[in-house]
Amino acid sequence: MIDVAIIGGGPAGSTCGSLLKKYMPELSVLILERERFPREHVGESLLPGVMYVLDEMGCWDKVEAAGFPIKIGATYRWGNTFDLWDFEFYPGVSFKDEDRPGKFEGQREKTAFQVDRQYYDKVLLDHAASLGCEVREETRVLKVNKDGDRVTGLTLENGEEIQARYYVDATGVSGLIRRAMGVEADYPTALRNIAFWDYWQNAEWAVNIGVDGTRILVLSLQYGWMWFIPISATRTSIGLVLPMSYYKESDMSVDELYRKALSDEPLIKDLITNATCENTLRTTNDWSYISDRLAGENWFLAGDSCGFADPILSAGLSLAQAGARQVAYSILELIRGQADSEWIKESYNTSQRARIRQHVRFADLWYGANGCFSDLREYTREIAEAAGFTLDADDAFRWLAFGGFAYDDPASPIVGGFALAGIKILSKRMSLTDVGWNVSRYNLFRLNLDGAEKSTLPVLFEGRIYSKPCYRRGSKLLPEYGFYGILLELLRKEDLIQAMVERLKVQFRDDKRLGGTEWMRYAISALEAMIGEGWVVCDVDPNYPLMDFELPDETSTVHANRDIIRATLVDKTEDIQLVVEGV
Repeated sequence: MIDVAIIGGGPAGSTCGSLLKKYMPELSVLILERERFPREHVGESLLPGVMYVLDEMGCWDKVEAAGFPIKIGATYRWGNTFDLWDFEFYPGVSFKDEDRPGKFEGQREKTAFQVDRQYYDKVLLDHAASLGCEVREETRVLKVNKDGDRVTGLTLENGEEIQARYYVDATGVSGLIRRAMGVEADYPTALRNIAFWDYWQNAEWAVNIGVDGTRILVLSLQYGWMWFIPISATRTSIGLVLPMSYYKESDMSVDELYRKALSDEPLIKDLITNATCENTLRTTNDWSYISDRLAGENWFLAGDSCGFADPILSAGLSLAQAGARQVAYSILELIRGQADSEWIKESYNTSQRARIRQHVRFADLWYGANGCFSDLREYTREIAEAAGFTLDADDAFRWLAFGGFAYDDPASPIVGGFALAGIKILSKRMSLTDVGWNVSRYNLFRLNLDGAEKSTLPVLFEGRIYSKPCYRRGSKLLPEYGFYGILLELLRKEDLIQAMVERLKVQFRDDKRLGGTEWMRYAISALEAMIGEGWVVCDVDPNYPLMDFELPDETSTVHANRDIIRATLVDKTEDIQLVVEGV
């Protein structure tokens, strides 16, 4: 009998194992992996949130030492324009040259990595072993034994029986425990895409920023989109995503479609002029799904066994490793026996499913901005309707852009990994609709807690799960701490926006943690999210003016591309027009 058996040695399994051993070294943790690392895997582009998980695991320095390219952000050609534009985690023009390997501090806390998964996954798995996890590679689990909702053991291919107090399914879409326990999956999207990808040696980077810094490319085609992700100094992942319907109707092979896309996309075609393809073309369905249940009596799902969100937002590893972190925390609390076990399991089930669903919905919003996915505008209406709103397709898009989502972060308004202000600027840039701040259209804001109940939500910190108060109305949660807590208290005292702003000025006058007027951005975003979720109702008092909270067309992190200066051929009707991007 061991304490925890984890099936799957990918990032979700190794993250869970590492954190279990970090905070409770005496635990016996077994990781069973059917393959021998290193092995190839898609999903190479990370988001900054993963960096904090790596740092907590104690292996950020090991990943940094591998020399992966530093991801500053992404350059897009998306929507109804041929123009390139950038979304940057950290302004590229401010990125300083720093020797590598570096430290997880300063500007590096706001960037991410673009990783070669065969080596990234091995670094993480080896790290888990270094902390004391028993790692068995090339070990296949043949059967999950169960009694009701309880896993009673694992039968390995060699006939060995493994028994544990707790089990974690980190087997990806295979979902060994998920399938054994009869957990169904929901497919909450109209997206039915297929992805093709291959690797290229010595492709030119579109842009070089500082030492080893760059941006990935996400480039829309008439029938889909392509990714271009440098994952080492010499190796680049290039992929194509298109609707399954287009693939079936094209009467073309996978290889023919991939080569056609490379020929049709002039920027990528230019970048691979002197590159060599590895000719290992792979394909997969990337249908988004969410498992109906993520935890049982003594088992948890982690990583892609929980669900999968379309890769357009690079969310895969963020969802996998953040979720695996919560699984580790949950098991630690269950072993301590000091918290309500059902609350612990249901908290994970609720929060991780909401996290995945939010990314799926945000992907729908993103695709809906692209001409070749225009049918999704109607599906967005269904998204809003499921959340209790009756809106037409255009109004539904506006609702999404105004923050109609569950919360990624219980302390601040984050949507799909992006700050709410950034979402609005992105929506404005992609010309989805007239996007602005609700708080600029009204001057009276009243708290609406009708039908809400007092509840609690989990907050994870240094190996412990803390219970924080919140309001719950259906599936919606309103935290009573962080900026939401500040706004709750404020709305109990004031309803006029001018008075609210003056109180906030006094409250943050001496706060050194938020520079300048950054507190205003957080506060306005929190109020906007509360409006979008129905926690605040708005009105106009004609005796008082409105306050205009500007939403600029560009910021230092969302702006027209200025550094990819190369000739790009754009085919318009029968003419070929030479367009120099960025000039």
